[in-house]
Amino acid sequence: MPPVDPRQARKEKRKARREFWRELRRRHPKLRHALAADARITALYRGERADFRSRLDTLAQILRLAWVSDAFFAQAMYRVKARAQALRIPIVPRIAHRLAMASAQVSIGDPVVIEPGVYIVHGQVVIDGLVEIGSGTQIFPWVTIGLKAGQPRGATIGRNVSIGTGAKVIGPVRIGDGARVGANAVVVRDVPDGVTVVGVPAQVLAAPSLQEHAVVAEPATADRSGKSVTKGTTREEQVEP
Repeated sequence: MPPVDPRQARKEKRKARREFWRELRRRHPKLRHALAADARITALYRGERADFRSRLDTLAQILRLAWVSDAFFAQAMYRVKARAQALRIPIVPRIAHRLAMASAQVSIGDPVVIEPGVYIVHGQVVIDGLVEIGSGTQIFPWVTIGLKAGQPRGATIGRNVSIGTGAKVIGPVRIGDGARVGANAVVVRDVPDGVTVVGVPAQVLAAPSLQEHAVVAEPATADRSGKSVTKGTTREEQVEP
């Protein structure tokens, strides 16, 4: 076997790294769609009007929520950062990240992919590593979703999950759709769909039917004017005739 050229090896490594980041950034949702879905689920959980009637109304509600909710502003800055990175715009991602941390102590790392329609209740949230978070998820204050030492891959969190205040989700675990993580729980193992886990380490407490009251962020549809509309419904609404 011929000896490996160190320069060629470094070149191949850089190429693989660039391709990894390029593919990761392709998976981020479009900024406008993500902000609209985030605003809609935030308004729903705040008990406010969430039936945005037009693009102008959607923009107005996004701006209003960014003004009244530090956590929503920080989440919007994460969306701006992710989109700017996908478009290879310099400086803006770093500014957006700093604004998110300064406004609500929300730190979301570059490899994190969050589907549209996630609700961050308040600030003091840290998420980093190769983490995926599904739509309809609620993240309460003082939550950490992070890594085990030496492992770059973090959690895969399903849809309509609730992660309680002070909870920690550590390492490459999977949290199933509709699961609930109790306050101050430490999750280090996979969590099945629809169960509640509590404690350190987290243990299954109950297995309800998949979250009757969970908010579901539905895919975007088109209204009669052809404009994109994302709806949020509850499980109760889905089962009504």
